[in-house]
Amino acid sequence: MGIVRLTPPEARRVALAAQGFHAARPPTAGPRHLAATIDRLGLHQIDSVNVLVRAHYLPAFSRLGAYDIALLDRRAWGPRRDRRLFEYWAHECSLLPLALHPLLRWRMARADRGQAGYTGMRIFATERRAEAMALLARLRDEGPLSASDIQTGRAGWWEWSEPKRMLEWLFYAGHVTTATRRRSFERVYDLPERVIPPDIFSLPDVPEAEAQARLVDLSARALGIATASELRDYFRLGPADAAVAIARLVEEGTLLPAEVPGWPPAYLHRDAKIPRRVSAQALLAPFDPLVWERTRTERLFGFRYRIEIYTPAAQRQYGYYVLPFLFGEELVGRVDLKADRAGSRLIVHAVHWEPGVAQGAMEALGVELSVLAGWLDLDELNITASFIDKIKA
Repeated sequence: MGIVRLTPPEARRVALAAQGFHAARPPTAGPRHLAATIDRLGLHQIDSVNVLVRAHYLPAFSRLGAYDIALLDRRAWGPRRDRRLFEYWAHECSLLPLALHPLLRWRMARADRGQAGYTGMRIFATERRAEAMALLARLRDEGPLSASDIQTGRAGWWEWSEPKRMLEWLFYAGHVTTATRRRSFERVYDLPERVIPPDIFSLPDVPEAEAQARLVDLSARALGIATASELRDYFRLGPADAAVAIARLVEEGTLLPAEVPGWPPAYLHRDAKIPRRVSAQALLAPFDPLVWERTRTERLFGFRYRIEIYTPAAQRQYGYYVLPFLFGEELVGRVDLKADRAGSRLIVHAVHWEPGVAQGAMEALGVELSVLAGWLDLDELNITASFIDKIKA
């Protein structure tokens, strides 16, 4: 089998197309468009930070423009008949299409044996299993419960209570799943058979090797072109498991070995598109799959990106909640944003442009900010003086 050779701009366009940025946004984004975006990406990473909007809502906005957030909520946490998504640990905790549930049961089984999950949870697979099973029995008898429904003390911001740790192990091991989320975004747990639609829940488990190969296939489709570490990172597979899956997909012709100057050895998905040009315009969540792997982002775009929400204010370089701005085929700027819901304002704290910004980027950002404000039902776009100065510069 020959090696596919691509230039860095070609590789960048492959990645953008695989992520859905090669196509124009629909005039009106409806259920069909949202479903196609979710299937293309394979997951929406969940994050509870709500300074702008919770991160799992943003990838669809970046690709589709304004869409009905309530539609995503119904697919994720609505009545069982409306469910199209479930929560589980994939690339961190994520919303995933229901079709992936059988492909992740091997991970649940490993967690059940104490071979996966955070170290502090694994004790509930062994020495303290009886306690966790007693909590599971309570859920079975009483119905959906959250950690706050059953915890006896007040846990700190960074500390899980004992019931929370037990519930999270039960969640990782597949004994419970997310029934809904409360207004505070607290997870409410229930038995999977009462949440997952029966046509999915009744599907047979997929053997580990087969499931991992299919997950790597999904990763490769979503990335277009990727290194081995990037393919395994998408669904957080172990190096040995991913290596076996990649070798299998190469042998089957699904993955094509590829060379890109300046890249480690890479793989191109056989169905990847190589557009002649991409004319994208989007603000990207810090956890968008186009940019979540920071080394890949730097290699694709020459753009070093870090989220600074955990950095002391005085040490931040760009701001608290900074979104990269994609214009054309390049990441051209960083925008520090906040939704002031009480004042109905989208606040633009700062914009930092990359050197040599393409003509039209500043105007395009203004349009995108207006669309974002409208999507979030914010009446005013509040732009700081520093941003105005940078536009004039």
